[in-house]
Amino acid sequence: MLAPTSLVLVCLLVTPRDLEIARLLGWYRIPFKSAPKVIAVDYLAFYQPASFGERGGQIEYVAAVRGHELTTRLELLRNEPDHPRAHEEYFKIQLGPLERLQNPVKAEKWRRITFFYTTGEYLLRARTLHDLIVDSQERQLLWQTLRERAENDSLYQAELPSLDLPPDTLLALLGIKEFGETYE
Repeated sequence: MLAPTSLVLVCLLVTPRDLEIARLLGWYRIPFKSAPKVIAVDYLAFYQPASFGERGGQIEYVAAVRGHELTTRLELLRNEPDHPRAHEEYFKIQLGPLERLQNPVKAEKWRRITFFYTTGEYLLRARTLHDLIVDSQERQLLWQTLRERAENDSLYQAELPSLDLPPDTLLALLGIKEFGETYE
């Protein structure tokens, strides 16, 4: 659940299809070349533009970030092999279930949004997009948190499942012949 101390990246859902991908498949894509400096955040908040019709011009959903990886657009959207950016790198942000905000955050007037950071506290009390801007007193703390996340994110961390396999089975699975065997 979104907490006041959560680090939130506000991002754009270009089309309703992108919302369905996040909802059904549990991921969101960010082009590597235009990605914000830090993507190791706790939540994504999704701004819905005019392409959403009556539901546009607001942030209605958030999702917890479960992890991220670097891949290509083609790997993400295999049904678009001829897309001009098919072979460009994208961050694939893995998401938890979408959570609907009790009070959607409205844009008072048309806004062009790409990415910006805020906190769970600001998001939970916001009524308009302007309310998401972290004020000058707390901005230093936000930037310090972002710097720490960037430093920690650069450390490679992997959780590998433990396998309790007999050595000969593991060697066979890996395609490794035992020492002394000859290749034919």
